[in-house]
Amino acid sequence: MTLELREVVSVDIPLSLGKVWPYLRDPALVRRWYGWDHPGLDAEVRRLFVDGAVESQDVIGDETIHTLTLPTHDRLTLRSAAHQPHRTHLTVTRRSHQGLALFDGVRDEIDEGWIAFAHQLQFALSIHPDQDRRTLSIFGLDAGERGNRLLDRAGLRGIHGVPVGGHVQARRPDGTLLGGTLIYRTPLQFGLRLHGITESFLVVMETPAGTSPPHGTVDAILSTYGLDDATIAEVEHRWSGWWQQSVPHSRTSTAHVSSA
Repeated sequence: MTLELREVVSVDIPLSLGKVWPYLRDPALVRRWYGWDHPGLDAEVRRLFVDGAVESQDVIGDETIHTLTLPTHDRLTLRSAAHQPHRTHLTVTRRSHQGLALFDGVRDEIDEGWIAFAHQLQFALSIHPDQDRRTLSIFGLDAGERGNRLLDRAGLRGIHGVPVGGHVQARRPDGTLLGGTLIYRTPLQFGLRLHGITESFLVVMETPAGTSPPHGTVDAILSTYGLDDATIAEVEHRWSGWWQQSVPHSRTSTAHVSSA
């Protein structure tokens, strides 16, 4: 039986297919972009990308195609054309929503994850190739009532009006500035390339009130690279303070260095 697949997300990566492919196969390299750091990440990476994952390769015309089909039937396809050998196009496809009980007609949690992860991969390989990652993350924050939204309190008022590629300057509750470039935006999430001591990548995902009443929720993942212990401790302090001042009693989580 042939599964009906639909495209979830696609990104261009400015590297050859041969350099990108190991980041889908080597668990230590997958760890540099996939998800966020948590105690079960290694097991999750091995379950999805190693145990039961099926790879295939093909050449159609001047295009080389490598495909990885995960045990969930999610499919990651890399394409590279002979006339653009240092550019790889990644597409993530998933099975049709028809008959899937977990889809509420508004938000597909797995779709939203892949959208974030594909852009995390693009950022890691475009900006920080060959570097390990540390992440800071926070989940399930109350998005706030209309007129008193969490993202507004966090200094991100007007973010949805910024064009992709546009500059974002946020003033956090403590008065410090956060500058970056909007890399992508969808109806339920956006990604910011943050400029600072080193380039980092912030993904903010929103769950609407219809899915998570009464106000909806906000999740955020910050991917950092090349920071020493003292610097990451300072970043963690600012990260925690940012959300704690934006919404009382917020719960943050931090993670250790990814090993490679």
